[in-house]
Amino acid sequence: MTIVEYAEFIVKNITKEPDLVKVTSFGGDEGTTIVEIIVCDADMGAVIGKDGKMASAIRTMIQAFAYLHDIKDIKINIDSF
Repeated sequence: MTIVEYAEFIVKNITKEPDLVKVTSFGGDEGTTIVEIIVCDADMGAVIGKDGKMASAIRTMIQAFAYLHDIKDIKINIDSF
């Protein structure tokens, strides 16, 4: 399982419109891996959660996955369309 598949699995299971979830990964500056999660506006509240706790938990889980798979520097962006 790749980091993109893992992030998709997590986010799709908490949204009402899982078909509209898009996760991409690309390289950034100085070896940084950027994971971009895009959901529809209606699901943004569920993904962010109260006081940002859900977004923080998602980031923590993805960072733990990256650590276990030797991905050194990672950034997670959550956005809507």
